[in-house]
Amino acid sequence: MTSASGQHRVFLYDTTLRDGSQGANVNFSASDKVKIVEKLDKLGIHYIEPGFAGSNKVDDQVFRQLSTMDLGARICAFGMTRRPSSQVEEDPSIKALLKAGTPAVTIVGKAWDRHVANVLRTTPEENLAMIADSTRYLKSQGREVIFDAEHFFDGYKQNPKYALDVLKAAQKERVDWIVLCDTNGGVLPSEVERIVDGVRGEITAPLGIHCHDDSGVSQANSLVAVVHGASQVHGTINGLGERCGNCNLTTLIPNLKLKMGFTDVVTDDQLKRLKEISTFIYEVANMKEEVGHPYVGANAFTHKGGMHSDAILKDVESYEHVDPGLVGNERRISISDLAGRAAIFEKAREIGIDLGKEDERGKAMLANIKALQGDGFAYESADASLELLMKGTAHDPANPGQLKHKFFTLERFRVITEVNGDGQPRSEATIKVRVNDRDFLTAAEGNGPVNALDNALRKSLEHFYPEIKGMVLNDYKVRITDQAGTGSKVRVLIETKDAGKTWTTVGAHENILWASWIALADSICFKLLKEVERKGFGLK
Repeated sequence: MTSASGQHRVFLYDTTLRDGSQGANVNFSASDKVKIVEKLDKLGIHYIEPGFAGSNKVDDQVFRQLSTMDLGARICAFGMTRRPSSQVEEDPSIKALLKAGTPAVTIVGKAWDRHVANVLRTTPEENLAMIADSTRYLKSQGREVIFDAEHFFDGYKQNPKYALDVLKAAQKERVDWIVLCDTNGGVLPSEVERIVDGVRGEITAPLGIHCHDDSGVSQANSLVAVVHGASQVHGTINGLGERCGNCNLTTLIPNLKLKMGFTDVVTDDQLKRLKEISTFIYEVANMKEEVGHPYVGANAFTHKGGMHSDAILKDVESYEHVDPGLVGNERRISISDLAGRAAIFEKAREIGIDLGKEDERGKAMLANIKALQGDGFAYESADASLELLMKGTAHDPANPGQLKHKFFTLERFRVITEVNGDGQPRSEATIKVRVNDRDFLTAAEGNGPVNALDNALRKSLEHFYPEIKGMVLNDYKVRITDQAGTGSKVRVLIETKDAGKTWTTVGAHENILWASWIALADSICFKLLKEVERKGFGLK
């Protein structure tokens, strides 16, 4: 099988929903799995493994639902070879694979004689028979069969003859694919190169590669295997998986397409979905995004240093190895005390502020940002607070906190925490704010002082601004910015979300409540500002 470029064709095999779900704290419902399969199908994945046949009710439900759907990908049920000393037709794992009703099945078998003896507790000969019987029977039932040679690289290094005998047992029964697994994630690219070449000298069946990331080189190992003839690559979105995870398809796919010339591995339009599906799976799994992931991470194309951000505005290739739009990501200029004037002008353009070449407001923005960052604020992590600061400065350079639209003014607040007879602390906040020249005094309780303050502020504002009812405080972080014991200055970062957007605000002060107030107030002001702008009242 060759591609249009003359290279052998590469097929993508996604195991996010089986191997990936074995990662710590990763759980998918049946509904989650079906939605993810649909996303993977649109990404152009050729084989999708939704789960382990017969192992649980969720996966069985998923296989039933997928059997009614029209998908471009081949759905593949995962299972084991028959058990030692059992009849293949009666084996529960084999029956479950057939019951799943998928056009393709993957069976895992031991390729390391150490596992055969110590884990399966059977003979080398019986292990070979288990692989041959299972392959032959599943082929007779009309299935495409993928043989997953577990611990192959470890097995090959210890006993290459037996490891190859395992592959030959499957090949003899006309297996469709033989996948070489680095199950422990312990081999290096040079070893993969040597061993894959050795296998190709003995095996004619199409080869695949399945790498774990315990040594941090699963992507490199997979690419080396492809260069040396593997034509099916296994991995997971975002590298999810047991221990250190699996080969990360969100890195592997663009490397194959953009760097190595496998241009038809996915289409250009499919590649643009990469960032979207990465974010979607993080959200479904209720996991925090890894912002530093290549290609799809939020920081993958973020430029912070003044020299870098200035250069990228003059020549995008000076600090970017690919166009972020190719993978559905975007370029960001991060503003900090390292920022230069060019970065400020670019950020202003991004958020809708028109600055002339010699506009003094740009200088004021840079001066205000650097002064506040000297006081402990960090705007590269808080785009919402940065936008408020820059728009406030654009409106009144001498008073950067003053937006054109003034939503409310704090008159005062007080927070108390007390412990009742049950030994559980409770906090109560009283706050007085001014809205439209009217004062409002409100009190609310919370499970902590910041929660109580947040509740009281919302309670006082929701009558005037019902839009804030849809806001949710999604994350709250506190960082010490200097080393002065309990009197240290702290930085508070608050992540807020609504139905369509997530934003982060920052506050800094020696008093943690005041730092929290700054971030809370910015969070609400940003939400209200976006509503004003959405209705057509820009802040130019």
